[in-house]
Amino acid sequence: MSSDSQGVRKAEVRLKWDPSPWNQPPHHLDIIATTYSSEAPHGRPVYVVHSDSRSPDGTINMGRHSQTGQGFGYVEVMTLELDRLAPSFARVVVGVAIHQNSGPKTFGDISDAGVLVVEGYTELLKDDFAQVSESTAATVAEFTRHASGVWEFHETVRGFDSDPVGFSAEMGSTPQP
Repeated sequence: MSSDSQGVRKAEVRLKWDPSPWNQPPHHLDIIATTYSSEAPHGRPVYVVHSDSRSPDGTINMGRHSQTGQGFGYVEVMTLELDRLAPSFARVVVGVAIHQNSGPKTFGDISDAGVLVVEGYTELLKDDFAQVSESTAATVAEFTRHASGVWEFHETVRGFDSDPVGFSAEMGSTPQP
């Protein structure tokens, strides 16, 4: 959680990966965020934000999107203005999915993949997907709202074997033992 009593107010999720070799189809990864209501914090998402989309109220935006990984550093960025989310939201889950259009790919197949979650200059999470190298998608962060209205960050690196559409539906589920 953020070090001040205000909790996490505005977070940024950044994603990087190396482009595929010149004779291979491009690797395409996406940041995906799902929002959950206070009435069903582990139910169906109220809405999903991904590539070049934004939330209906403008609080979650994909500011930078890459379909190839080309560029310097983090090539895909999503901003979450948690302090502006309506009180009806209790949970936001953020993950990364690999498009499977050119055959099965896991995080272990993608070189130099990494995710960074920051609030201002404070690093909340930095991960290279090594612990989910056999997965095609992974959750990375969960933000939950307390009754006081303060948002708290939780690191939730957990692998899935899904394409982006299936992952969007299951990423907020409760982990099974």
